[in-house]
Amino acid sequence: MSDAPDHDGPGSPRLEEVSEGVFAYVQPDGTWWINNTGFLVGSRGVTSVDSCSTERRTRAYLETIRSVTDRPVRTLVNTHHHGDHTYGNYLFSGATVVGHEETRAAALAWGKPFDNPFWTKVDWGDVEIEPPFLTYTDAVTLWVDDLRCEVRHVGTAAHTTNDSIVWIPDRRVLFCGDLLFNGGTPFLLQGSVLGALRVLEEVVAPLDAEVIVPGHGPVAGPELIDRVAAYIRFVQTTAEAGKAAGLAPLEAAREADLGPFAELTDAERLVGNLHRAYAELDGAEPGARIDQVAALNEMIEFNGGRPLTCRA
Repeated sequence: MSDAPDHDGPGSPRLEEVSEGVFAYVQPDGTWWINNTGFLVGSRGVTSVDSCSTERRTRAYLETIRSVTDRPVRTLVNTHHHGDHTYGNYLFSGATVVGHEETRAAALAWGKPFDNPFWTKVDWGDVEIEPPFLTYTDAVTLWVDDLRCEVRHVGTAAHTTNDSIVWIPDRRVLFCGDLLFNGGTPFLLQGSVLGALRVLEEVVAPLDAEVIVPGHGPVAGPELIDRVAAYIRFVQTTAEAGKAAGLAPLEAAREADLGPFAELTDAERLVGNLHRAYAELDGAEPGARIDQVAALNEMIEFNGGRPLTCRA
């Protein structure tokens, strides 16, 4: 384990070799726009799982890769379209950027980074949008020398409509993107509460991974799956009770007893999650369009009327 280059923010990224030649790059403190990445080193080049949100963070990540190997990054896989996982793509010169076909479409639709009025000011750098240009519909297999890496779309909306995992069966290592948060509140506004639970139960858990690199927070074991699933069930029961009591999502969030989930960061995400859960209780399909701006504005209300804190 070694520290990556220091930078201003909540803590220095750290590099963890989770299996021989397989590395997790963990960025504290895992809150808004501060994600994890990782990479695999082969004899002819490197395969990276995701990039970072800002130019500064992505350059620090690339510098860390160079501290391990002088081989080029030949392949970059995006687990989904969100900017903390894709905005740095353009700095991977010469790499083939791989992702689900909807990841490409959603990254282009999302466009350039922004913060105001929803998040505190961020120095994004000179970001250029570089979406995946090699896309798949269901799955694609990558090889790092003789090591098989299965890149799979999870089959339904979950965190987003275009989530993929990177599963390394011979090592039982899983890069799961934002299907799992470790220490942070899961966020399902752009995906599905029902779908996220289904994916954890039917796609992620059966893999029987020994090592899980979540999209945010420390590297974990399979116990993380149950912790996140428990939070998603909490969202479901809170939504059901709130609707039965005639409460709007913001009201239900304010009255909710977070219990064991009070220690999770970014608690305001409960409001967005309840907006999604309410929509599904009203019959919306997983990933259906809902008023995300209204949900984000109510998350700010929950946060005391202040923009959401982003330290990226």
